[in-house]
Amino acid sequence: MEQYRTRPSQYGPRRDRPRSSLPPQAGRGAGGGAVRAVRQPGPQRRPLTGPQRRPPAVRRPAPAPAPAAARLPNPRLTGLGSGLFCALVMFLLGGLCAVLFGAPLTAYGVLYLPVCVLTAVWVRRGDLMTAPVVVPIAFAVGLLPVADGDGGTGGTLMGLVTALATQAGWLYGGTLITGLIVIVRRVRLVQRRRAAARPPV
Repeated sequence: MEQYRTRPSQYGPRRDRPRSSLPPQAGRGAGGGAVRAVRQPGPQRRPLTGPQRRPPAVRRPAPAPAPAAARLPNPRLTGLGSGLFCALVMFLLGGLCAVLFGAPLTAYGVLYLPVCVLTAVWVRRGDLMTAPVVVPIAFAVGLLPVADGDGGTGGTLMGLVTALATQAGWLYGGTLITGLIVIVRRVRLVQRRRAAARPPV
């Protein structure tokens, strides 16, 4: 009598095994590879604003330098330097007037005024008060080649005193101009110092 097997076949499908609940795979391509799912684009990132990101600095073009011909000399002379400058220039102008114009004191007095202006403008701030002192001395030094004398030391001194007496107007005028320029520069200097020392509001 044949005996029937009650055990199911090893390789056959088992009816009591539950089927997988996973969804079927996506269709395969021609090469047999699985098709990947398309990734949805996420939200775009906004650029950082505020203190996290600073705007790029805008470089301003540098101003073009002034041509060398347009620049005026602006030296700064000390008290001794301004005295030497004024005396040397006036002596040269006195000699030039004596050679070219026959020692005219009027031309010498006219040339004295611009020298006084330059001396008052070019002296440095710390030596402003020396300018009104050195210009009369330079005026007297420049009169040496211009003053008429009989010869010798005594004659030269007498001619110098006579020239100073007759040209006192030019002497006082140039000294007054120098003093006014110095006072204006002094007032402006004091105002700048007060403005720098004043606390900001």
